[in-house]
Amino acid sequence: MRKTSYKLKTPLTIEKVKKLRVGDRVRISGTIYTARDASHKRLMAALKKKSLPIPIRDQILYYTGPTPVRPGKVIGSAGPTTSFRMDPYTIPLLKKGLRGMIGKGERSQKVREAMKRHQAIYFAAPGGCGALLSRYIKEAKVIAYPDLGPEAIYRLEIEDFPVIVAIDSEGKSLFRRE
Repeated sequence: MRKTSYKLKTPLTIEKVKKLRVGDRVRISGTIYTARDASHKRLMAALKKKSLPIPIRDQILYYTGPTPVRPGKVIGSAGPTTSFRMDPYTIPLLKKGLRGMIGKGERSQKVREAMKRHQAIYFAAPGGCGALLSRYIKEAKVIAYPDLGPEAIYRLEIEDFPVIVAIDSEGKSLFRRE
């Protein structure tokens, strides 16, 4: 397995995605958005009305629900949540141009096939490291669904956020021997 290191700046274009392969270590800087189960349900309703509260094309969704902010900090602990719970909502977002996702754990075969079809990528972040990962978040602002608390959608400004390519745009998976 190839293990190359990259630094990426958002937005995440198809050209950037095509260069990445399973096992590559990546440091992401720029703007990303958070979304978990409850916010994904609302995104689906908004998608039907054609009025998404965030830009989707060439963006990255981070599956996290930050803990409350401590004094002097930008955000609380912000570790990844298990991604397969978002699988029922992922394909419609990929069709709208979602280019990347960050989470933990495997994705379904249908999502992997859709990622290949739509040239998207899935990054894994280390579970259990939310406090450490929050150090790479330089700014956090709730921009949609504030009533959902930690499951609201946040816009995050990140710098050198560490991830590994878990599923690449060719559909290859870190979780499967192929």
